[in-house]
Amino acid sequence: MLVNSKELFVSAQKKEYAIPAYNINNLEWIKYILQACNEDNSPVILAVTPLSIKYFGGYKIVSNLVKDLIEQLNIRIPVVLHLDHAKDFYSCKNAIDNGFTSVMIDASYSSFDENVFVTSKVVNYAKKYNVSVEAQLGSFGDDANSYYCSNADECKEFVLSTGIDSLAPVVGNAHGLYKDEDQIDFVLLADICKAVKIPLVLHGASGLDDNKLKTAIFCGVTKVNISTDLMCAWANSVRKYLENDKDVYDPRKIIIPAMDCVKEVIHRKNKIINSKNKL
Repeated sequence: MLVNSKELFVSAQKKEYAIPAYNINNLEWIKYILQACNEDNSPVILAVTPLSIKYFGGYKIVSNLVKDLIEQLNIRIPVVLHLDHAKDFYSCKNAIDNGFTSVMIDASYSSFDENVFVTSKVVNYAKKYNVSVEAQLGSFGDDANSYYCSNADECKEFVLSTGIDSLAPVVGNAHGLYKDEDQIDFVLLADICKAVKIPLVLHGASGLDDNKLKTAIFCGVTKVNISTDLMCAWANSVRKYLENDKDVYDPRKIIIPAMDCVKEVIHRKNKIINSKNKL
């Protein structure tokens, strides 16, 4: 069943676990993520970026695919359909109008005041439809270079000014593969958690070791975003399969074993992220 993320975050905050958010790229990714999480009895957030929505063919196609697969696969866990890293109000509006239950407005590229203005506009619209809103402070740069949130007080002011449901602070985390050892500031993360009270989101969780993931959750992270780990598992499996069978041409024969590897990663991540969860 589709729910908004607020419903899942309440229990996660109390019991100190997090909800996994896995990025979806095509029909197979939706199917296998749902199956793996259903097997683990783990609630899940299906995250899709504006670029991926364009690849799918539109917001309505994504929404219908998710809803139909939940029904046809007999998925019994709570599922959130989430727009990831939308850069403007209209992207969020399109997602909400087409049945998404959660959106992320990322206006972190602009000034603090502009971020507050754009985010507040999204929150006001989302509230009419009981849709959760996530926003970001700090920004991810190229080659894993990023600038942090200034401090916990700035985060508190941002939350109070916008009314968002969850906050994604940049605290040394980065998208993609870390070229050097990550520099996550867990002290800053914990300070932000105490200041804002609302759930925190960790972007760039791929590549982090198990202890750092657990530490982030202990410091207040309630949603963990994972994408690159799944894509790397898929790509490595496809390469290996094609090297072993140079005559294969049926895409189904190539995709199925690759997606089994993706499911293995999901099972492992679920065990780390929300081991305290009891649905």
